[in-house]
Amino acid sequence: MLSDEELLRYSRQVLLSQVDIAGQLRLKQGRVLLVGLGGLGSPAALYLAAAGVGELHLADFDTVDLTNLQRQVLHDSTSVGSSKVDSASSRLQALNPHVRLVAHRQALDSDSLAAAVAGVDVVLDCSDNFNTREAVNAACVAAGRPLVSGAAIRLEGQLSVFDTRRPESPCYHCLYGHGSEAELTCSEAGVLGPLVGLVGSLQALEALKLLAGFGEPLIGRLLLIDGLGTRLRELRVKRDPACAVCAERHG
Repeated sequence: MLSDEELLRYSRQVLLSQVDIAGQLRLKQGRVLLVGLGGLGSPAALYLAAAGVGELHLADFDTVDLTNLQRQVLHDSTSVGSSKVDSASSRLQALNPHVRLVAHRQALDSDSLAAAVAGVDVVLDCSDNFNTREAVNAACVAAGRPLVSGAAIRLEGQLSVFDTRRPESPCYHCLYGHGSEAELTCSEAGVLGPLVGLVGSLQALEALKLLAGFGEPLIGRLLLIDGLGTRLRELRVKRDPACAVCAERHG
């Protein structure tokens, strides 16, 4: 049940017919894993906590650096040098004490990642490197958990949802294969703060839709964001029947 305080806190989204009391209860019962608490994970975590998602699992082994603060709005100047998970937990608990927080301060290996993914309903990949994205995708396919994947660099962003419980859905590997050896990071190429804010906010939106069961998730579609020209473009993404990661699941 929702308390009177919760009904008041979430009243503006409960007013939406797509959410209503039933959807808010589903959010309260929902569990989300956020892999990465940086530029993408910051807005995603804030909006998920504010929306009343019942349990947030926070995974990041890094500490807050001064260079993070230009875009990682979950942290502030007093957090520099401290664990991102601890910094995030403090901010999110202050924002919404009804949300339960589960900390993963160490780098997730294959076993701990598999357990973390299996313990939630939706996974948000907010990481910044291809190897992590591939590992998270494989764990989501194995556990049958939907993956909301976002990325941003320079003035460009992209977003998609992979849910291999649905026979038509590709996985991350279907789209990107083995990636690129020339992968750049934000520290090498730069990124504008509002762009990662936009992508991370959209990741939170997709997660809320999946948890509460409304709208059309971004499955089989890749959203491309051009921050320089303020343009959005959508590409259709098909499942690879020979994919090394998800072909066996689809049979």
